[in-house]
Formats: sequence, structure tokens, C-alpha cells
Amino acid sequence: MFYIFIITILTGIDQWTKYLIETQLKPIGAIPIVKDIFHLTYARNTGAAFSILRDKQAFLILVTTIVVGALIYYLIKILKTGEVAFKLSLAIIIGGALGNLIDRVRLNYVTDFLDFTLINYPIFNEGLKEVSHPL
Repeated sequence: MFYIFIITILTGIDQWTKYLIETQLKPIGAIPIVKDIFHLTYARNTGAAFSILRDKQAFLILVTTIVVGALIYYLIKILKTGEVAFKLSLAIIIGGALGNLIDRVRLNYVTDFLDFTLINYPIFNEGLKEVSHPL
């Protein structure tokens, strides 16, 4: 029950933060948290990690549903025997995957916003940027 609670809370936090990004950050594009190192930058991703499989939403929804289902099944199977850290890790992965699945079904893209500008790393699951860095 504890791990279902973690999954539910993390999925809720994921959707809440993405709602805030859509309503508050989208109009301005980006906010530097630590200038030239870490920004919150609004981005839409119609693909998977690093925008692979761009615009293949039906496929990504199907694969994510299967993987999340398999992970939930596995988590339930190891509830009494597995390591706590491993079960917690699975719950965190499932929560994040469910948040992205909800985005894909509801919006036809995933909202991303964690932007490590220091190392020129893509915004997590970066897709087509709606806006570039205005700062």
C-alpha cells in the first residue's frame, strides 16, 4: 500500500508541476534558477527521451502502458521479498511514467522543463521547444 501511495503522490506532483509550467512558465519561456547552469524552460516533447520517435504518440502510449503494467505487476510480485530501495525506485519510475502517459493521452505531448544549460544537455525529454532561451 505504501508504494501505491508513493506512485499516486508522485503522479499528482508531476501533473501539478506541469500544470504550473503550462500556466505560469509557458508565457515567459524560461526562468534561470542558477544563471547559465540550471533553468526552468518550457518545452513540448512529442517523442520519447531526446525526442526519439517524435510524433509517434499512439506507439509511445501503447509501449508506456505495457511497461507501466509490467512494472506494477513486478512491484506487486516482490512486495514481501524485495529490497526497500529497489521497490521505492520502481515506484518512482512508475509515478514518472504515469505522469508522462497522462500528458501523452491528454495533450498529445509531454511537458518538460528541467534545463541544465551548463552542459548543454537537452531539456528532460526535450522535444520541439515552444520558445528559445529569452535570457
